[in-house]
Amino acid sequence: MIGDWTSILPPLVAIIMVLVTKRVLLSLGTGIVLAALLIGSFSPVESAIVLWNGLIASFWDGESWNTGNIFIMLFILMLGVITAFVSLSGGSRAFANWASRRIKTKRGAKILTVFLGILIFVDDYFNSLAVGQIARPVSDEQKVSRAQLAYFIDSTSAPICVVSPISSWGAYLIGQLAIIFGATAAITYSPLSAFVLMAPMNFYVVATLTLVFFFAFSDTAIFSMRRHEELAEQTGQLFDPEKDIPGQLKEDFPEHEYGRVRDLVLPIVTLIIVTFGMMFVTGIQASGSYDIWAIFEETNVPASLVTGGLAGVIVAILLYLPQLKTNDQATVTWMRKATVSGLQSMMPAVLILFLAWALTDLIATLKTGEYLAGVVEQSNISPLFLPVMMFVLGGVIAFSTGTSWGSFGILLPIAAEIMIATDINLLLPALAAVLAGAVFGDHCSPISDTTILSATGAGCNHIDHVSTQLPYALLAAVISLIGYVTLGLTGSVWVGLGAVIVALIVTMLTILQWTKRRSTRTAS
Repeated sequence: MIGDWTSILPPLVAIIMVLVTKRVLLSLGTGIVLAALLIGSFSPVESAIVLWNGLIASFWDGESWNTGNIFIMLFILMLGVITAFVSLSGGSRAFANWASRRIKTKRGAKILTVFLGILIFVDDYFNSLAVGQIARPVSDEQKVSRAQLAYFIDSTSAPICVVSPISSWGAYLIGQLAIIFGATAAITYSPLSAFVLMAPMNFYVVATLTLVFFFAFSDTAIFSMRRHEELAEQTGQLFDPEKDIPGQLKEDFPEHEYGRVRDLVLPIVTLIIVTFGMMFVTGIQASGSYDIWAIFEETNVPASLVTGGLAGVIVAILLYLPQLKTNDQATVTWMRKATVSGLQSMMPAVLILFLAWALTDLIATLKTGEYLAGVVEQSNISPLFLPVMMFVLGGVIAFSTGTSWGSFGILLPIAAEIMIATDINLLLPALAAVLAGAVFGDHCSPISDTTILSATGAGCNHIDHVSTQLPYALLAAVISLIGYVTLGLTGSVWVGLGAVIVALIVTMLTILQWTKRRSTRTAS
């Protein structure tokens, strides 16, 4: 049952259950059990062993601790503590008041989020959580729904990282390209130059970032996102209080006027600076080089995150301590409550991430990605249409497995092998299409770690984020498909990119016209 059609059943069942039942933990658990049964050939004892090994894989790989996953979980928990102390000290309220005097519109709050998402491009995990912490007080003040905030965060994190050479993604992909290119003498460009040249060929990134700016500047929303925005505007309800909201504090802290903007800014700035610094330190230590590309290829992102998170926690606590003398409501008891509340607020996200990782590990054992890749590899398709096929397959694999990096590892060598043997001129477009499809599938998948963390950073219900972002991701994917099909018909990357630009213009004008008509009907 490993490597055949049944390998797609566990992710498929989990995803369908998530969308139908809205119960994430139950759905992921069902997918995990089904995967264990398939791997264990439905033997109760063998399946139980597989299930146990899959669950502990997030912490223990059989020989050593999985420090990467452990550090990411710790970072999420520490971010919850930072959030709690920032709220307890009054920093969130002070920052919101300060920002409201400068950012006076919803459009301004949305644009701030988008620009922050692009500026913090070093790592998608870091981006998702850090941008949420900075932008959330401002977007809350301007009544931007948490669902739309999560969309802006998610749609600027991975798309920027996948085209930025100075990022954890860029370093990984440049390393992959070096391995692929080293197998043939027919390729004349370096891995770095190839990576840079592939950026405009990633039609999904072009479409997604354009649409993100469009929806931020035009202050419009479509499909289910519109309902969330209307509810936020009309009632001030930014999220459904009946649903689990990761990162949302349960404790009501005392309101006071002792908070300062620095109580929010300094912990976040400390987190960012220390994380950046540790990424350079760990990269230099691992690579033994001061070359920027070598540093980012070898950097230890999880260790950097947990170090930055710890530094942020310490600064947040130190900033609160002076209030023990000046603020009658400030007590050690409240500090203890803030710590517990911060940890509790992030536990739903940690549990979802833990089960998503377990399912991903079992899916890797089932070789779901390899099976799907083999289906396309064995088909007799014209090389001209391989980019569009790679885009679709990359999306399917990333959607099914919840990991875009898994799609990269599986499909990049296959696409390169086929294109080198058939039409090397289309090598870079095919590789770019793999990256585009993987990010698209990652955006749509409810079991994707970046989807989970974007919802956490925004303080949005996980399923609300998935369901509201899905139409936007599909819209960008359709536009990308138009581009890749055009590329296949003409053999020209630039004609394909032109088709994407035309499709984007038509789409945006249509949305504006539809919004105008709807507003007219509502007014009348």
